Amino acid sequence: MAFKAVFLDFYGTLVHEDEEIIPLICDEIRASSSVSCENGHIGGYWWQRFSSIFRQSYGDSFLHQREIGIRSLTDTINNFQANGVAEQLIQKQFDHWIKPEIYEDTIPFLQFLQETPVYILSNIDTEDIKEAIAYHELRVTGVITSEDVRAYKPRPELFEEGLRRSGLSAKDVIHIGDSLSSDVEGARKLGIATVWLNRLNKRIPENIIPDFICKDLNEVRNRVFQEFSPPY
Repeated sequence: MAFKAVFLDFYGTLVHEDEEIIPLICDEIRASSSVSCENGHIGGYWWQRFSSIFRQSYGDSFLHQREIGIRSLTDTINNFQANGVAEQLIQKQFDHWIKPEIYEDTIPFLQFLQETPVYILSNIDTEDIKEAIAYHELRVTGVITSEDVRAYKPRPELFEEGLRRSGLSAKDVIHIGDSLSSDVEGARKLGIATVWLNRLNKRIPENIIPDFICKDLNEVRNRVFQEFSPPY
């Protein structure tokens, strides 16, 4: 199987997500809350508010990821009658975005693909991912963010821009990401082959079928690109 370009998600795929940061923020909200609550309740409410704003953010209604984070966290603080200031509490998350821990299989995988065009497609603000990429000295062909196209995956705009910049059709590329909804479903709707990177050993739902399921990028290399030969 040969592909003329590879599309890659970033957070959760090449670098760690912020799953260790969220409980710390929730803990601070719980500590100042006037109502009885647990971190799980706070995190669930925050995610619900974030997702609601996120889904409505595209085109003229587009909001940057940081703004969505602050708005949803403000709603969460108010809901639990806490004293925290969203802009201060969320700084931990923002700091993670620009200096995330990298997975140990990322650099070898990118080196393996060094003769192949690689585009990062990320639901993040442009400056944040630029800093993160510079921090880890990653080399890729291009980076396309939600800010560039004023829309978030799984909407088609990011994938369509990737195809436009690469000058390729959907059948010529493959998208690799850790999110079933954003990465797999979003790419598949355009006819792009998909790899679900299941690093956290999550349960596989029956209604979503990736072309490949791999536990890490080493498995992606060994399985998906077993017969892969760079086109150039």
